[in-house]
Amino acid sequence: MSLFAWARRALPRPRVTIARWIALTTLAAMLSLLLLKWLFSSLLSVWAQPPLLESGLIEKTAAVTRIIDAAPAAQRPSLASAAGDASYSVQWLRRHEDSGLPRLVDSEFSEGAPKMRALLNRPDAHIEVFEPADLPEGSAQRGYALLIELSDRSWLLYRAADRSWGLDELPRNLIIVALMIISSLAVALFATRYLARPLERFAEGARRFGKDFNAPPIPVVGPDDLRQAILAFNATQAQLKHFLKDRTQMLAAISHDLRAPLTRMRLRGEFIEDAELQAKLFKDVDEMQAMVDAALQFFRDDARLEPATAFDLGELLLTVVEDFKDAGAIIHLSGPHRCVYVGRPVGIKRVLVNLIENAAKYGAEPTVQLEVAAEQLVIRVLDRGPGIPEPLQERVFEPFYRIEGSRNKGTGGVGLGLPAARAIVLEQGGSVTLSNRQGGGLEVRVALPVG
Repeated sequence: MSLFAWARRALPRPRVTIARWIALTTLAAMLSLLLLKWLFSSLLSVWAQPPLLESGLIEKTAAVTRIIDAAPAAQRPSLASAAGDASYSVQWLRRHEDSGLPRLVDSEFSEGAPKMRALLNRPDAHIEVFEPADLPEGSAQRGYALLIELSDRSWLLYRAADRSWGLDELPRNLIIVALMIISSLAVALFATRYLARPLERFAEGARRFGKDFNAPPIPVVGPDDLRQAILAFNATQAQLKHFLKDRTQMLAAISHDLRAPLTRMRLRGEFIEDAELQAKLFKDVDEMQAMVDAALQFFRDDARLEPATAFDLGELLLTVVEDFKDAGAIIHLSGPHRCVYVGRPVGIKRVLVNLIENAAKYGAEPTVQLEVAAEQLVIRVLDRGPGIPEPLQERVFEPFYRIEGSRNKGTGGVGLGLPAARAIVLEQGGSVTLSNRQGGGLEVRVALPVG
């Protein structure tokens, strides 16, 4: 085992939580900014040096001017030529006109002139500064020029082809701000891969489980506290799936076992000589048998656990309505004919058949409306029947509950249609609500989430 591997095993590994990750991200952003700024100053110093007043060029120019001003006139041309370097040239002139430059009325740069005069120890020294835009169009030499008048009224001309002393303050600050933005974005993108993506997967997994009980567990990745939350959610998901499976098997077994005594009751009823009593007994047995069969179908409803898939909800609605028309029922349909939805088509079809059948059976003028919104799809099933009293609009979703009167046992059913429909819709993240219509009738509103 290498020393590095031994050290990794021996030293405790700190828990990487979301709070620590945010702190590390902030620190990394600051360090990257400092690193980029250092690279900006070191590697790009040719064009990113400080402004003229901070570069030391004025001090150098003032020193050369004092030396030439103190030298005899005969030595000044050679001294001026020797003082130049690769960045600028120096030339001694007897008259201003020899420079070939225009005489500027207001040519003193406000910040540099006082400093230059102080270095020359000549408060009355005349200084002229030329930028490329100040030079004549036909000038042979373009660039920057500096004219300084000496004590004997002669001149020193400094010329530079380009700005070798660097950028102004505004461009430099803009570059620094751009580097700050770039470094922050780079760190943010890196942090997003480690923190935001696990959070997005966590949220997506939670939404998927709300619509599909057979959804796979969420991958356990990310900071430590997020991993603990994912582990807890996966454990809860597994417990719910196990509970639902056990409950379904138990209730289905009970419903199945009730068939045997019902069959025996019917056989024994054959020996009853009283025809009226026998008819009542057979009616009760048939009703109990219907309830058991409906309960078995409800508890063994594989369509409620079918995998989600993309299908055309508008086409499915049209198919269901056409099936009712073939059976003699007139159903009015409005809404888009094409509408792609990700869900369980068998379960949604069962919901639509149940609701439309109720509207056609208990009311008149059954109508189906499909509305497409940004975040949800809304299906409205309308009729012009007696409606349902408001205090009972939630109770009808209880298993085996039936309203006496207009919606009674004589019309068929055991009271599991609406509970099964709401269960299917709820398992896909939607909702089913009832409301009475103005002028009579019932409106069933089915809302299904999009995405």
